[in-house]
Formats: sequence, C-alpha cells, structure tokens
Amino acid sequence: MKRYFSGYHLAKLICLLMMAGIFYLSWGQTAYAVEDNRPDTVTDTPYRDSNLTGTESERTNVDPPGASESAEDLAELNIANTVTVTYNNGNGSVNGALRILIILTLIAIAPSLIIMLTSFTRIIIVLHFTRQALNTQTAPPNTVLIGIALFLTFYVMQPTIAAVYTDAVVPFEAGELTQEEALTAAAAPIRQFMYAQTQKSDVNFFMDLSRTEWNGELDDIPISVLVPAFIINELRQAFIIGFLIYIPFIVIDMVVASTLMSMGMMMLPPTTISMPFKILLFVLADGWYLVIKGVVETFYY
Repeated sequence: MKRYFSGYHLAKLICLLMMAGIFYLSWGQTAYAVEDNRPDTVTDTPYRDSNLTGTESERTNVDPPGASESAEDLAELNIANTVTVTYNNGNGSVNGALRILIILTLIAIAPSLIIMLTSFTRIIIVLHFTRQALNTQTAPPNTVLIGIALFLTFYVMQPTIAAVYTDAVVPFEAGELTQEEALTAAAAPIRQFMYAQTQKSDVNFFMDLSRTEWNGELDDIPISVLVPAFIINELRQAFIIGFLIYIPFIVIDMVVASTLMSMGMMMLPPTTISMPFKILLFVLADGWYLVIKGVVETFYY
C-alpha cells in the first residue's frame, strides 16, 4: 500500500527542524546582565554567584545588601535607586512634591469618603427606590441618578465644606496651624454633620462593642465609631423613605391587577398596564420635586 506525504506530515517536519535549530543555537550560550559579557580582568567579573547584576564597575550597589552598619552606609547602599521626598521647603509650608502625593492619595480615596461620610448614600438609595417603584427599569439611567445625587450632596454638604475651608485650609495655608491641628480642625465640621444625623442608640452599640465608656459628648466619640453609626442611620432613613415612596405605586398595582382579573385577562401582566398610570400619577403630582424636596429636608430637620 502506498503512503502519501500529506501537508500534516510536512508541518510536523518543519516544526521538528525549527526546534532542533533553536536547541542548537542556544547550546553553550551564557547570558549576562551587562553589554560586555566577556570578563577580561579580575575586577570586571559579573557577579554570577551572588544576587547582584552587572560588573563591579557598572553595578549600582556600592556595597552588597546587608553590609551597611550605620545610617550613612545605608544611605549609600543603593545610590542609583533612591527617591527622596522633602516635606519642608524652608518657609513652613508643604513641599510641592508632597502636595502632589497628598492630592493623588485624596483622589484615590475620594469616592469612599464621598459615599461614607456625606449625604450621598441616602440620596442615591432614595432615587433608586423611586425608579424601581415607577418600574421604568433604566429610566433615568444610572449616570443621571449618580449625577443628581452628587449635586444634591454638594448642596447639602456646602455649609460643612465651607466650614472646613475656613477653619482648616485657610489657617493652614497661612502657617497658623500645623498639619495635625489642620486635620483636627477639618474633621470637626464633618464630625458635627455626621453626629447630627446619627442616633445615640447606634453610637452606644458600637461603643459597647469596643468596650469604651461614653458620656454622651461628641468629642468622646472616636471616628472609628462615628462613621459606622452614621452609615447605619443613613441606610435606615433611606429605606424608610423608599418604603413611603412605594406605597402609592403598590396601590396602583393592586387596583390594576384586580381589574384585570375581574375582566378575565389573567394572562396579561399587570405591570405592563400599571406603568403608564404610575408615570401619569408621578408627573401630575410633580414627583421628582416632592422626592428631592423630601430627602433634602431630612438633613435639616
């Protein structure tokens, strides 16, 4: 029987030849971390038996790792990979490099601070409940709801932000406060806002968990207790408002469902018929004004 040399066998043969060529070229080759990979002198030998790379004349380490005995030796240990941040430029203000570092850090944690330490959580949850009660699925979309919540948060927090700027930022820029004093002054208005929206029962709960005595004063509440107590109250208030928003729309659903059953139209989903009536009621009652007005007023009364 004759056997034909197919394309499959040709591909296998080419792969074997390529592998053989690669093994042949790599046989006996030695790789170095410097351009001159052939040591000519005794002092210009690559450190193949240590953790250092390069030759003795080109390596960045002055001494091998762990050979320093003082702070001066440690500073000269790795002269090529040293980063220095100066936090005082001679006039009592923060150095520009450190300012950039602080700003980038604040930008990274800003979303968590906005969500957890402001009115954003309550507002966005109420807006989400409103959309779910209307059964409009993605109208308004998430980006619109988040934008509305951000601007309402800025409106509610504007007195607090102004107090932080006046009591902390301006004196710190003028050199009247140290960094620690500025942080304490900036935290005071935020703590006052959170405490006004927090129930004492929540504070007592977390104080009892931390085995800490509390005399009922704001100054004696650590920030690790005030923040979770504030978040619990925000969730509680948001769900209470959401429940009240749901009530009229549930009544519409029940009326539409009972009407369809009495007409024998049991196969027709009630939500399909009730959604236009919900939107009509919401528009006639000026629902967005009432919802936003109600949720904003909860922070002032």
